[in-house]
Amino acid sequence: MREYLPYTRAVVTLDEDGTRLDTSFRTPYLSVRALGGENGRPFLSLSSREAQVVISTTGGGPVSERDVILARQIAEASARYLADCERLHTEQSTNPHQADKSEQGRAA
Repeated sequence: MREYLPYTRAVVTLDEDGTRLDTSFRTPYLSVRALGGENGRPFLSLSSREAQVVISTTGGGPVSERDVILARQIAEASARYLADCERLHTEQSTNPHQADKSEQGRAA
């Protein structure tokens, strides 16, 4: 049986096309906060001890229509993530060996 340890992964890539930052939070030790909306500039922060991602309005300026669209996309993706986590947790609680079998199948 595989042991699943929490981790945060951050990779910075520098090449001729520019800089790219990839961050993966794979830990229950994640903080998610919404800040600053009362001051006219909202922030969404996802952070662990190792890394932080902050999302705010375009250019740090007033809230644009595109900012509202992005906020809706984040909310919709979060709702899908929640539904998938709840469904899989229920399935795995009902049949705990199923998670190990499906993981073995992927490794083959």
